[in-house]
Amino acid sequence: MVRENCFDVTKYPAGNPYEDIGAVINSIIADIKSRQPVSDLNDGGKPGAVIYIPPGDYRLVTQVVIDVSYLKIVGSGHGFTSSSIRFNVPANELTHWHEVWPGGSRIRVDTSPDAADGEAAGAAFHVKRTGNPRISSVEFADFCIDGLHFIDDGSGQDHAENTYKNGKTGIYVGSANDSFRITGMGLIYLEHGVTVHDADALAIDNNFIAECGSCIELKGMGQASRIANNFVGAGYRGHSIYAENYGGILVSSNNVFPRGASSVYFSRVVRSSVTGNRFHSFYPGMLVLADNCCENLVSSNHFLRDREPWAPMQNYDNGLDDLFGLLRIDGSNNSVIANHISETIDTQYIKPIAAKPVIINVVSGSGNYIANNHIVATTERSQISDAPDSACFSTQVGALLSTNSLKALEVTAVLVQEGSVRNVVLDSGGDEHVEMDKIVNAFRATPSFGT
Repeated sequence: MVRENCFDVTKYPAGNPYEDIGAVINSIIADIKSRQPVSDLNDGGKPGAVIYIPPGDYRLVTQVVIDVSYLKIVGSGHGFTSSSIRFNVPANELTHWHEVWPGGSRIRVDTSPDAADGEAAGAAFHVKRTGNPRISSVEFADFCIDGLHFIDDGSGQDHAENTYKNGKTGIYVGSANDSFRITGMGLIYLEHGVTVHDADALAIDNNFIAECGSCIELKGMGQASRIANNFVGAGYRGHSIYAENYGGILVSSNNVFPRGASSVYFSRVVRSSVTGNRFHSFYPGMLVLADNCCENLVSSNHFLRDREPWAPMQNYDNGLDDLFGLLRIDGSNNSVIANHISETIDTQYIKPIAAKPVIINVVSGSGNYIANNHIVATTERSQISDAPDSACFSTQVGALLSTNSLKALEVTAVLVQEGSVRNVVLDSGGDEHVEMDKIVNAFRATPSFGT
């Protein structure tokens, strides 16, 4: 199909999309630009186009460079399936599997990026344009970007497929942009899933971005963007959701998987909301507000920290100990309200040995309001399994559902460190579980039975 401003990569007359879909899409973009040269023609002139990727496997050797607005690249299925399980089972197991690779409208990123060429060099899709106005309304929808393999990075990890390193990025937006949308995508086995600089009104919704080094990264500076309804899960070295120098971000209704170094990491982010999410982590540092984050709302989320139950991944962690805090705040006038926070871990895995894990750690700042958080801290001997595939699934779900034989775990519910003043902590822990200077900060203990 080649119609006015509507293209099918399998029917475009130039190139072979199965051998190099990148070259085909670049040719289509050049065609669009040649046929839409006038910026103001009858109150229009550059309507953009749709590029359709039917279900199938498409090799990408040439980076796609997007420098036109109003372009939608769309497929017919995100095609996500776990490659981490696939690479951590014995080879003979795979002979019985129905399928072993992601599918749908799948782009196989078959490049060999050189780190010396800069962070954009490894991107499958590189969006960039200088001048005014900012590039606008570029959309990615309903297809899979697969980085295929991670590589040995010389760190001594026992399995190259678990390094989360390959220099590849799914979508890289390197210039200021407005009203971009990334929806219904599947991104897997990329060192960086989505990296966007200088965004305004960006929407990242309803995607499956997991088993990537880092999943969603908002860099540079930006405002008024939304990350919602996604399934997200980074590796132990990276962040599931990261943002720096942004204001007005909405992070809501996401289900964040447990192996990321952090579920949410904000640096110098202000006046943003993290609400109604489900966060699961195998490590401390689930939510970090760093570098003077101010006036953010963290409310009505469910946080769960427990121990990795699957043997092939138990040698990896994010390097943080349990005194770091599950939630860590560096900044002022933030509100942490009405969250449910669960920590269930066998005491033998607490670091340092015999330490009391810190749940909410206010390391600096003033005017933070921490109220009505329900903190449940328990200990239970971990169940460990090295079984593959469905047994891996049952092991992890079984660990998640287990609530029998739990015993109370001694924790510091809230720690307000010295030098932090005028913070308010209400009903988020008993007197014995909250450590703070109660002369320069305000405190009301959660009522105890019989008082």
